[in-house]
Amino acid sequence: MVLGLLLAFTAGSLVSLQNIFNSKVNERAGAWATTTLVLSLGFAASLTLGLIFEGKQMFNFQHMQPWYWFSGVIGVGIVMSLVQGMRLLGPTYAVSIALTSQLGLALLWDSFGWLGLEKVPFTFTKLIGVLAIACGILVFKLSGSRESAKAAKMT
Repeated sequence: MVLGLLLAFTAGSLVSLQNIFNSKVNERAGAWATTTLVLSLGFAASLTLGLIFEGKQMFNFQHMQPWYWFSGVIGVGIVMSLVQGMRLLGPTYAVSIALTSQLGLALLWDSFGWLGLEKVPFTFTKLIGVLAIACGILVFKLSGSRESAKAAKMT
């Protein structure tokens, strides 16, 4: 359990860091170049590390549904959307929305057992948790808007 929590925390931290790096690359290279660079370097790193740690076993794809292969294409949409969202909304707001939508959809996928997941019972407390996060984002955004308006009036 502790290892799972540590790994999940690490993943969240790395996603935030990667998004910042991606937005900086996007400032100089554009969204498509950023996406290509990010996914190409990710491919090279995962291929190298996979071969080191798993060897040829890494390419054992028996009993895999063919549509799972489209995960990489989904990655293009993720990188493009986050890069553009961060440019338009800022890092904190864009990442907050992305993580909340990820949590909300994960709740649906778990509850309905979609995409081959084991069905996990839906509870209203889980829904309230997702809605509480969404409300927190609204409070964050609205408080930032008020502070910006106050700062504009002072100048």
